[in-house]
Amino acid sequence: MAAHWINYLTLIGFGLLALVIACTPLLIAKVLSPHKPSDLKQATYECGLEASGDVWGKFKMQYYLYALVFVIFDIEAVFIYPWATAFTSVGFGGFIAMSVFILIMAESLVYLWLKGFLEWK
Repeated sequence: MAAHWINYLTLIGFGLLALVIACTPLLIAKVLSPHKPSDLKQATYECGLEASGDVWGKFKMQYYLYALVFVIFDIEAVFIYPWATAFTSVGFGGFIAMSVFILIMAESLVYLWLKGFLEWK
């Protein structure tokens, strides 16, 4: 029974040590860094140039849709990679399940292609 508490205490100790190691450089930098605020330091930085225009600029909706499609197909890769590495041990059921998954993703890609979504306008 006492062995379980030792394991928990070890885990808590390592967690606290990780927290101290992570926070110590931040605290040292906060204490030792010079604090000289100025208008130039508080100005918005935009690629080395002075910011121009409204801060709340509008982006085309197409950029967000491209990002969403990227995330969807990136998740597909996350599912396919472990399946491919364990291909010989998943059996026929695993092959059928992943084939259906790949077909659904391929169908969505064909749908986007036919709708003209993948063309930059």
